[in-house]
Amino acid sequence: MLFNARNNRKYIIPEKQIVPSWLVAWGKVNSLKQNVIWQDEQVAFIPIVSSTINDSATDKFALSSNQQYVVIGDIWLSNRIELLQKLGIEAADFSGNDIQLIANLWERWGEQCLNMLVGMFGLVIWDREQQVLRLIRDSTGARTLYYTNTGSTRWIAPKLRTLTPHHSRELDLIALRDYLCCAFVPGERTLWQDVREIRPGTCLQFPNKNIYSYWQLQEKIADDDKPLIWHSDLLRDLLEKVVREYLPENEAVGVFLSGGLDSSSITALAAKIHNAPIHTFSIHFGSECANELEFSSLVAEHCQTQHHILEITLRDMWEKLPEAIAYLDDPIGDPLTVPNLLVGKLARDYVKVTLNGEGGDPCFGGPKNQPMLINNLYGSVTNQDPLQAYLISFQKCASDLPQLLKPEVLQAIKTEPYIFSQDFNSDASYLNKLMALNIKFKGADQILTKVNNLTQAAGLNGLSPLFDQRVVDLSMKIPPKYKLSGVEEKTVLKQAVSDILPDIIISRPKSGMMVPVQLGFKKYWQREARHLLLNKKAAISPYINQSIIREWLDYRGDTWGRYGVKLWLLVSLEIWLQVNHKF
Repeated sequence: MLFNARNNRKYIIPEKQIVPSWLVAWGKVNSLKQNVIWQDEQVAFIPIVSSTINDSATDKFALSSNQQYVVIGDIWLSNRIELLQKLGIEAADFSGNDIQLIANLWERWGEQCLNMLVGMFGLVIWDREQQVLRLIRDSTGARTLYYTNTGSTRWIAPKLRTLTPHHSRELDLIALRDYLCCAFVPGERTLWQDVREIRPGTCLQFPNKNIYSYWQLQEKIADDDKPLIWHSDLLRDLLEKVVREYLPENEAVGVFLSGGLDSSSITALAAKIHNAPIHTFSIHFGSECANELEFSSLVAEHCQTQHHILEITLRDMWEKLPEAIAYLDDPIGDPLTVPNLLVGKLARDYVKVTLNGEGGDPCFGGPKNQPMLINNLYGSVTNQDPLQAYLISFQKCASDLPQLLKPEVLQAIKTEPYIFSQDFNSDASYLNKLMALNIKFKGADQILTKVNNLTQAAGLNGLSPLFDQRVVDLSMKIPPKYKLSGVEEKTVLKQAVSDILPDIIISRPKSGMMVPVQLGFKKYWQREARHLLLNKKAAISPYINQSIIREWLDYRGDTWGRYGVKLWLLVSLEIWLQVNHKF
């Protein structure tokens, strides 16, 4: 249970807030006592259905028509009609769901069908004839899939907490280090030593443990001699196609609208295409804090949406954090977790599907790449290692590790490489190299995971058109000069939507959604944070030097105003550890 310092009571995370998931056991399964939906000598498929959530095991499970393949998974496909056509089936004649569709596709084409799928999925497929189990994740990582990596029985689930009874409570110290640097855990590691995550576009096979990529993010710059308008027209056509596929037929749709270019573009495209009401949702943090409501309201009026504005107080931010953390798999130290959850709950009163603008920065050259580009130009002067510069660019705790981590923890990880190293050694252009890093890791391990878990928790299907595989592929073909050009970011995206958005939205510089955690820790959360982080029995105390946290809470030497973000990262970690240790 999580201690609440203000009133000396414990946080209670209601059972209904934890979204249930299915579970697969592979290996030694003869002694299983769980309720299984399907089992043979080596594998068991186990539905976990909460009585508080209207969920059916059959929605996640299917057998191929020849009974050779058993499939379970979390799936949403945007090209369903096209896939049915490949099978020679009329959409009106097919009564199955997306999981049954994949079972039929696999029976016809096997692994080749993975390159036909467009959407979000985490799949487990058992070949009864070959006795091979496959674990598969969609290309950009919109869905998650975890598995234990030790023991005679391997356990697999789309939710990390579902695996809690089946692994030790030992932390992966490398994952801890990476979380402190990035505010998320990048790559296949999780914060648990005995659990790994399937990477995007990847298939893992048992029993041979072979891992292969069926899709890889690659730079393929094309038509460098063509003008900007040529590339922007291609992008516009693709964006209209993707957004059209994502819109629920004859139903209202929601858009999370910040007023920035990315979410405004999705709003404008949806308004142009959709024949049902569009609800837009924006947030602010009260009168003490700056906001972007001027711009989000302008876009909502321009696109004639039904606009909703939610005020999130600093009290809400602190009190709702344990609930937001409970929905996450690995911890995410992004202050937007709570706003994402709360605006999702508001949206669920009006819609079942929401779109967002996530993906614009990593795919089209957002301004956060500029410091790295400067470092690349002047690296001989600054003498800063590119990988270290990349870690520092997250503006979290990379520079603080020698003082933040206890000596024994620092010693254990000091020679361990960072997962980003291989990408820094690629032959891609420098900007595309940075973008690929952000798509592969920040996209899959923070942004999309956060969107997926928190929208599902609110009872929504949250979709990210700018992270669609086809958009990502196109972004790697567009010449870098049309993405981030000097101080002009996302040039090609701006050109692609220039006719459907007000000029002020196209031309305004990106400011980002600034969550006021600096103000929160200075003025509102001091007492709670001290009790939570400086307690001798704090879950982080075996790993973290609490003396440096005390300095941060006192705001001693905070030249750049970054202590609030670092403290939020640590509070999120402490709550995650406490919430997960109670299970």
